Amino acid sequence: MSAPPTRSRASSARSFPGSGALRETGRLFALGLDVVRSIPSRPFQFREFIQQCWFIASVTILPTALVAIPFGAVIALQLGSLTRQIGAQSFTGGASVLAIIQQASPIVTALLIAGAGGSAICADLGSRKIRDEIDAMEVLGVSVVQRLVVPRVLAAILVAVLLNGMVSVVGVLGGYFFNVIMQGGTPGAYMASFNALAQLPDVWISELKALIFGFLAGVVAAYRGLNPPPGPKGVGDAVNQAVVITFLLLFAVNFILTTIYLQVVPPKGM
Repeated sequence: MSAPPTRSRASSARSFPGSGALRETGRLFALGLDVVRSIPSRPFQFREFIQQCWFIASVTILPTALVAIPFGAVIALQLGSLTRQIGAQSFTGGASVLAIIQQASPIVTALLIAGAGGSAICADLGSRKIRDEIDAMEVLGVSVVQRLVVPRVLAAILVAVLLNGMVSVVGVLGGYFFNVIMQGGTPGAYMASFNALAQLPDVWISELKALIFGFLAGVVAAYRGLNPPPGPKGVGDAVNQAVVITFLLLFAVNFILTTIYLQVVPPKGM
């Protein structure tokens, strides 16, 4: 007599709206914890780590540099026009540099890491999954997380931190060029406002954002690659899902980190 209610409760649990998303979120979070726990494990796959660093850097350096130039130019031109309207041209350099270092640089880096490097990681692991290589490694007792996921996530983190520094330099130089050459600003005022408003924690929060964004991009790409949808289009759909999910997480985490930073670190001069 108790069987029908049991079946009804099971069916209602399976049909609960949002249960699939919550389950996927939990698995993604669990994979992130496994990656963190497996980082100090030995043996460390150093050769795989170097190969992944070189591969991710090779597919992201040029696009990142090309994207950083117009980002810095747009920010400098927009802020230069705005400060001219309110009579505060002397603060154009500091405002544009802060916007580039704190916001534009880590976001650009993360988007390129997720779009180029993350999609390649997801496609690689997804192709291994559909060829049953992942299952074969698990049968042999090889830790897939330690052998495949950890080197890729660490490579994404390292490349993201290094690219963030490059984007900051390229963006600041581009902003300087467009403000001084195209808008008639003075180099001395540009550098003076930068020294007056910028501080060292601005660089630290930028690098911290790049580190966290690289970790998120690597973990999401690895998770979708290890769990592709069934069917011949599974790997392609997994790559698309990995990029979209990473973008959504990046903007949400960037908002949280920026809010905490502005509350904890007071602006220079206050």
